[in-house]
Amino acid sequence: MKVIEFTTLTTISIFFSFIFSLPTSETVSAQTQQTDNREFSPRTYVVHKADQPVIIDGNLDKEIWQDVEWTELFVDIQGEHMPAPRFETRAKMLWDDNYFYFAAEMEEPHVWATKTERDAVIFMDNNFEIFIDPNGDTHNYYELEVNAKGTFWDLMLTMPYRNGGFPIDAWDIKGLKIGIDIQGTLNDPSDIDEGWTVEIAIPWEVLLEATRGGMPQEGTQWRVNFSRVEWQTKIVDGEYIKKTDPETGEELPEDNWVWSPQGLINMHYPEMWGYVQFSENPAGTGEVEFEWNPAEDYKWLLRKLYYRQTEFRNVHGHFASQPEKLNYNSLFYSLFDDDTAKPELTIKVLDNNYIMRLSVDELNSNFYIRNDSKVWETAK
Repeated sequence: MKVIEFTTLTTISIFFSFIFSLPTSETVSAQTQQTDNREFSPRTYVVHKADQPVIIDGNLDKEIWQDVEWTELFVDIQGEHMPAPRFETRAKMLWDDNYFYFAAEMEEPHVWATKTERDAVIFMDNNFEIFIDPNGDTHNYYELEVNAKGTFWDLMLTMPYRNGGFPIDAWDIKGLKIGIDIQGTLNDPSDIDEGWTVEIAIPWEVLLEATRGGMPQEGTQWRVNFSRVEWQTKIVDGEYIKKTDPETGEELPEDNWVWSPQGLINMHYPEMWGYVQFSENPAGTGEVEFEWNPAEDYKWLLRKLYYRQTEFRNVHGHFASQPEKLNYNSLFYSLFDDDTAKPELTIKVLDNNYIMRLSVDELNSNFYIRNDSKVWETAK
């Protein structure tokens, strides 16, 4: 077992103003991925509260984890219509007053890792990745990547790369704990391994640095996703070598297996991540149902309009200022039943920027989205 506790560096407190620099027209035009037809089917999970501190050593056979539900098995990042992953992956979550805990189990016949330097590009090895967006607005979200050596890369992104966001490598998870347990041997091609497990504890004081609303309460929901990067390898002269395309000589692309399908090969679409709901109840003391928040349906409606705005801008050279230009009526009724009142959509365009608002009387809320992808809700 390998245990890592990261306490030697000082966390940098980062403060962001509410309004960020919005993306240029060139940034928007670069968004060429087809997104409007993607299905919105996020996974959901109830995170129970631990009734005792979790010892982070990578061993998932401890009593604390036994009543905790596994997530669904991971699928291809593009969705379940793609071939099933070659090896199984699943995860668990817990929380207490000090940490957000994660555990993952990865089937792997050949466990290997090479990266030893913190904040290296860990996904060049096989790895496990955690993505967290506390506010669910697609801005100021966190990413953590870990390989089988316990080497990690922790970073924050101000907004998705597609909107001109950039990674803040100086953001450090002070107090991070990582435990690795390998069921087999590391970097030994001569045998067959069962796999490896990882436990991670992230302190709340770090996760709350750029978060509205403070500590989770009963029923609080965050956006979370997991990714496993897996490279195809072969054994040459007793070493693991990444397989290459016989025609080009280039390395074969990595596999990306995730908990909640993204719909495209890109983890940096936070709107596609899963939902986790925090519960004060310890695991095994009674079933707690995940409660879908109808506000998320209206945020997804705005997100579809956001995709259409991007496509409209790429075709016409400017953003649409009228709902009918985005076929708002047909879009609404494709997502909601006939008994749901259609909210008023207001669009304000200023040069290469826009803001759209949905006024939803049923929820007594206004929902907004900007061209930098930030989405949020206010009470009327």
